[in-house]
Amino acid sequence: MTLQGTYEPSPSEWVRNHVEEYEASGGTADIKVMGRPIVVITSRGAKSGLLRKNPVMRIEHDGVYVAVASKGGDTDNPSWYANFKANPVVDLQDGPTPLPYRAREVTGDERAQWWERAVEAFPQYAEYAKATDREIPVFVLEPVAE
Repeated sequence: MTLQGTYEPSPSEWVRNHVEEYEASGGTADIKVMGRPIVVITSRGAKSGLLRKNPVMRIEHDGVYVAVASKGGDTDNPSWYANFKANPVVDLQDGPTPLPYRAREVTGDERAQWWERAVEAFPQYAEYAKATDREIPVFVLEPVAE
C-alpha cells in the first residue's frame, strides 16, 4: 500500500520538473541529475501532513536504497530530512511502481559503509561534505512488507 493523501508539488522548479518527467514516463525515463540516475521518493510532510516528492540519486545495494541528505553541501538539511524523521514510511519509485520503504538514519560503522557506497556512486558527495560543517545525514531505505 502506498501513501495516501494530498500531494503538494515542490516550490523548487527543478524538483517539480524532474518528478513530473519521471512520473509522466511511468517511471521508465532515464532521468539524471548531475549525470546520475534518480529515484523519486514520496514522504509525508512533517508539519503539513501533505505528500512531498523528491528526486534522489539512485543508490541501491541488495534491494536497499540510500538517501543522502546533502543539499549540495548546504549548512541546512533538505526539507525531506524532517519528513523522514517524523514519518519514516515513504514510497520509493524506481521503475513503474512506487513501493513502501522505511527510512532510518544510520550512524557509526553502518553510516560509514553506506557513505562509502554513496561516494562511490556519486563522488560529488565527498565535496559536499567538505563544504559544510555538519555531518551529512544518511538514510537507509528498506522495503516494508505489505
